[in-house]
Parts: sequence; C-alpha cells; structure tokens
Amino acid sequence: MSLTMQVGEEPPTYKSCKSNNILLKMVTGSSSDGCQPSGTCNCNGYSGNTYSCSPPVTSSTQAQLTNNDFSEGGDGSGASSCDGAYHDNSVLIVALSTGWFKEGSRCGKMIRITASDGTSTEAKVVDECDSMHGCDAEHAGQPPCTNNIVDGSDAVWSALGLNKDLGVVNVTWSIV
Repeated sequence: MSLTMQVGEEPPTYKSCKSNNILLKMVTGSSSDGCQPSGTCNCNGYSGNTYSCSPPVTSSTQAQLTNNDFSEGGDGSGASSCDGAYHDNSVLIVALSTGWFKEGSRCGKMIRITASDGTSTEAKVVDECDSMHGCDAEHAGQPPCTNNIVDGSDAVWSALGLNKDLGVVNVTWSIV
C-alpha cells in the first residue's frame, strides 16, 4: 500500500491495513508539537493511536514514566534492542518511545529524569518502548506505547522515590 500523496491532494480519512495480525487504520490528525498519529491500533480490547514520532526533546521534556521489567521473562518480553541483552532491574535503565529512541541513535546515552518534587536521577537508554506495534508475542501482548513514554526499571522508580504501583507518573527528562 502506498501512502504517498500528490501535491494538493487531500489525505484520506483512513486506510486499513493488517500488520502482525493487528488491524491498523491510518488516520490523519494534528498536534501542537507537530507529531501526528501515524495510525490507530485496535486489538485485544485496546484502541489507541500509534506514533512514529515523539514531542521535541528539550532541556525539560514532558513525559510519562512507566515501569518495565527488563529481565528475561519480564513484561518487556524480548531482550533490549540496544544490546540484545536482558538487564537487572536494580540498574538505572530506560526504554524510550519510538520517536525519542530515534532508530537506536540514543542507545547507551544517559538521560536525566526529574519527578514533580524535583528529585532526579540519571539512567541509560537500553531499549525502545515501541509506539508503532504491540498486542503480539514480541510485545508480551501489550498495546503500543504512547509517544511520550520513559519506561524505567525498578531502580529508576526507587531513585526518584516513586511508588511503582502508581503505574504512570508525570516526569520531565533531558539528554545528559
């Protein structure tokens, strides 16, 4: 399926396609940061946008911190995409949404994550929190990440003094 358009041609409202047994509908949309949804994912009772981009990275990028188990058999399912390894959750590590991951160019980079109370910590980028695909075995049945996720290990949550049972916490982050 081609998604190219001619100059002056109106984009379609949606086009359906099947990818990894997930129904994706390519939709148009807009966002104040220029990052538009690249589609929607409807599977296993989940319905939400997919993204190939994320908001611009600044010195204080708004994000949502989620918790990931980077160990073998953990909820991240596969090994980390940066190094093909599993990681101990006592290490300060994160996965970033697809757009922020930038096709792996942020692998091994350190980021600073700051909680709303000003507590901060540094963590190493080891994986992508896939914002394009999900709901399959490769993603442990989980839906795609939104485009503003910093998916941190238990150690990140502990270093920030946060209760991981909260599930999602607003934070800011920046490249160190």
